[in-house]
Amino acid sequence: MSSPLSPPSLHSDHPRTAMVFAAGLGTRMRPLTEKTPKPLIKVAGKPLIDHMLDRFAAIGLPTAIVNVHFHPEQIEAHLASRTEPHILISDERSLLLDQGGGIKRALPLLGEAPFFICNTDAFWLEGPCSNLQRLAAAWDPDRMDILLLIAATTSSQGVDWLGDFSFEPDGRLKKRQERMVAPFVYAGVGIVKPELFQAETREVFPLAPYFFAAAAQDRLFGLRLDGVWLHVGTPEAIEEAELTVARSIL
Repeated sequence: MSSPLSPPSLHSDHPRTAMVFAAGLGTRMRPLTEKTPKPLIKVAGKPLIDHMLDRFAAIGLPTAIVNVHFHPEQIEAHLASRTEPHILISDERSLLLDQGGGIKRALPLLGEAPFFICNTDAFWLEGPCSNLQRLAAAWDPDRMDILLLIAATTSSQGVDWLGDFSFEPDGRLKKRQERMVAPFVYAGVGIVKPELFQAETREVFPLAPYFFAAAAQDRLFGLRLDGVWLHVGTPEAIEEAELTVARSIL
């Protein structure tokens, strides 16, 4: 057992890889993304992608697969010196595959075990325990096809939509109904089974329909984030996120 001062670590049955989505065009972050890919935009002195990769390093995740498309050479150069986690690049230079297609392309690198998924336009202020470690500990492949980290819509920052899910007492997630406000948002991190994508024949396809299909089968679950979620999707959201980070360390 780790001492209270030791960083949390993954058990042998926890996910050992992560799919990190860094291939998007960052259109909502323009003009900042005209010359810099969104994952490299700095918030609180650190590129967005490093906020999440440092979280994975802290729990001992061995490998992260990072897909690239927009300004790929900048992302590759930035990640070249990182040793924890070990970075593998999934090249989407010739065609942007969307998140679902990105996973399909990277399956040979991800392996046959469940893996983390991770967006690069958000991070969080951690609570007393690692949320990634909590997510890994909550994973139950017998009941779940997908497990998502979720955050309360009202207490998160940078949320300019109506939320994503309702949260059932047993942990299952239900899709937001049309014209309704949902109490929880997807916090950009989850765990998924690779077999969900193995029969897919399309090259380019989104990920969200897989969430909704799992929800319809009662196989989509959520874990509530302990801390404050910061969505940084626009230039205006950067200042708000930095102020929140600054307040947290006073």
